[in-house]
Amino acid sequence: MKIIIFAGTPGAGKTSVLIHTIKLLNNKGNHPAVVKIDCLYTNDDKRYEKLGIPILVGLSRDMCPDHFAIYNMEEMVKWAEEQGVNILIIETAGLCHRCAPYTENSLGICVIDATSGPNTPRKVGPFLTSADVVAITKGDIISQAEREVFRERILEMNSSCQVYEVNGLSGQGCAEIADEIVETKTVKNLEDEELRHSAPLAICTLCAGEMKVSKKYHRGILKRIDGFTEYVGE
Repeated sequence: MKIIIFAGTPGAGKTSVLIHTIKLLNNKGNHPAVVKIDCLYTNDDKRYEKLGIPILVGLSRDMCPDHFAIYNMEEMVKWAEEQGVNILIIETAGLCHRCAPYTENSLGICVIDATSGPNTPRKVGPFLTSADVVAITKGDIISQAEREVFRERILEMNSSCQVYEVNGLSGQGCAEIADEIVETKTVKNLEDEELRHSAPLAICTLCAGEMKVSKKYHRGILKRIDGFTEYVGE
């Protein structure tokens, strides 16, 4: 099975791009399924259902959605196998701009909004720098010069990626995304599969529900504003 992981900034148009891409995959005789990972609520499953494909929703609630997707990778693959599909597409709602949900043998696709500012590619971290494909959305709203600067910023951060300008409304550029998916390799098993980049540190008392602000109440891995990291025990 091919495993495709879609990540990107909130509101970048991941679902719209995927819907056009899935239509093209269906026309090529493929059988994709989608797992939609979100935080508190989503109705995107209704949009996917109209395509006649299997859809599974996972709500991470009080957990990082990318961490949630990683922890549940085996369950998602098992579900896809039961559906008899040959492509599993995981759309995850990245939030902190530091997660990198791509695995070594998946196809990592980063969807990024061109209107978010020319320096955004420098801010979003591993989910862009470790992606195989970067899809730039909403480029029709900005000038040609701004599009060229944005593209160069992306290549500064990830010189080996394929960059495509796509339109979530018209579907322009999604044919190239579909071709990338068709041509990617299959994943044999998850036993030895690894992430391409480490996940961010998240071991502290805030993670366990502590609400007091004072430093004396906190334990775990704490990073100070001067960049120093403390490992505070009991």
